[in-house]
Amino acid sequence: MERGLHLGAQVYVSRDGKPVADFGVGEAKPGVPMTADTLMTWYSSTKPLTSLCVGQCWERGRVELDAPVATYIPEFARHGKGKITLRHVLTHTSGFPNADLAVRFRQPWPAVIAAICDAKIEDGWEIGRHAQYHPTSGMHILAEVVARVSGMPFERYIRKELFEPIGMKDSWVGMTAEAFRAYGDRMGTMMNTDGAKPVPAEHYKDIGVQGWATQCVPGGNGHGPMRELARFYEMMLGGGEWAGKRVLAAKTVAEFTKVHRPDAPNFKAKGNAAAWGLGISRQRAVGGVHCSERTFGHGGSLSSLGFCDPEKRVVAAFVCNGRPKQADHAARVREIAAAIYEDLGLAGKRG
Repeated sequence: MERGLHLGAQVYVSRDGKPVADFGVGEAKPGVPMTADTLMTWYSSTKPLTSLCVGQCWERGRVELDAPVATYIPEFARHGKGKITLRHVLTHTSGFPNADLAVRFRQPWPAVIAAICDAKIEDGWEIGRHAQYHPTSGMHILAEVVARVSGMPFERYIRKELFEPIGMKDSWVGMTAEAFRAYGDRMGTMMNTDGAKPVPAEHYKDIGVQGWATQCVPGGNGHGPMRELARFYEMMLGGGEWAGKRVLAAKTVAEFTKVHRPDAPNFKAKGNAAAWGLGISRQRAVGGVHCSERTFGHGGSLSSLGFCDPEKRVVAAFVCNGRPKQADHAARVREIAAAIYEDLGLAGKRG
């Protein structure tokens, strides 16, 4: 905060499922204190939760991971996309990373799905071989699959089947306007801090804070307190169960968190992409320099991170209300993650 990287922050940490930190500091938006109850946007930290909704459908026999997406969304097969499977989308090897770029955050759900279905695969892309991060397009398609096989809109599905059973009552991927108004000052506003002074994040410009919170962006606009994002990872640490409530089979947790993409070449870039599970990052440093090899999680655009370290039994989720330059954010995340393990006396120790 002294360096101007963020106005405030919210942090939750648990060990063996027992909370050891749950607090807010600074401001949730100019003039409003950040507390442990503030709802902040998760950005791409939302992706693992959307992915595990696919996992629920898989374990219930509603989808197959190696089935073409077009099995469930026939119009998706246009322009050579008929061979893309759910697994390809989950591992970011499917070839349509920017298919929704012209409409995302600005058009209603049907228009976004239609744009993705009408898109072509990137020229030169080899499905299942090349990798490139799909910011929002992939999760939109996965969420549409969930909606079609479950018979309910995705924003309702994730609340009913994932959030509500484990007490994530203040977590949303597209909240109602009534809920937004009821939260009042509990709703935080993400700020950009890469310029001379903090300004609201760019996606609020045309649609406002309420517009951002009330649309459904399965790969990018989950909202809730960090303790609830962490509860998802505590459930994963428990093999799909939290406080006696089971929402996933243990086999599903194991399948989605193991490495499925170890060495895919970056599309039109040097080197190989980082290791990936099914919709979940498995790169070595996702939990910082002190985490164990089996740590999994996901970060959100220049602001947040949630992870589970199953060997050291650590779960953490934190968000900083400020999106600085990439290098500053990367250094900030490393410092926070390292401090968590150091405070727990786990720095440098094997799980």
